[in-house]
Amino acid sequence: MTGDVIVVVRFQGPKANGMPELHSLTPMLAILQGQGHKVALVTDGRMSGASGKVPAAIHVVPEALDGGPIAKIRDGDLIRLDASAGTLEILTKGVLERACATADLSAYQHGLGREMFGLFRRAVTAADTGATVFDAVGDYTADHTAAQAAAQKAAKGD
Repeated sequence: MTGDVIVVVRFQGPKANGMPELHSLTPMLAILQGQGHKVALVTDGRMSGASGKVPAAIHVVPEALDGGPIAKIRDGDLIRLDASAGTLEILTKGVLERACATADLSAYQHGLGREMFGLFRRAVTAADTGATVFDAVGDYTADHTAAQAAAQKAAKGD
């Protein structure tokens, strides 16, 4: 990389790859920044160090595996990331009409205990809703609160 760049790292979302930590990208991007280049990162994955000096759009949804726009971006496409305004735009015409890229994720399915997380990757919600398999927690909490109120009312004899 020898100029300004937005690095797009896709298929790192909760369904595709379980959202592995991508903070190891920061030093490389920071070096480019230190050379005077404008550098940013766009990913459907997570990055705990994203609050550093490299502008980043993380947890982009829908993730690539779900057919989100990030799956349609190709090398050379123009993208604008405005960290101050909180906007991400694809400037290249026709990108959204393209077929989605695909990825061979088979290497992430076996070994090191990954098999037991397959169920979670298949059931997980999107990053913007918590990347959770417990999507019924809200319903449980509401039901539990109502049951507690009813029990307290019954205990008082109301």
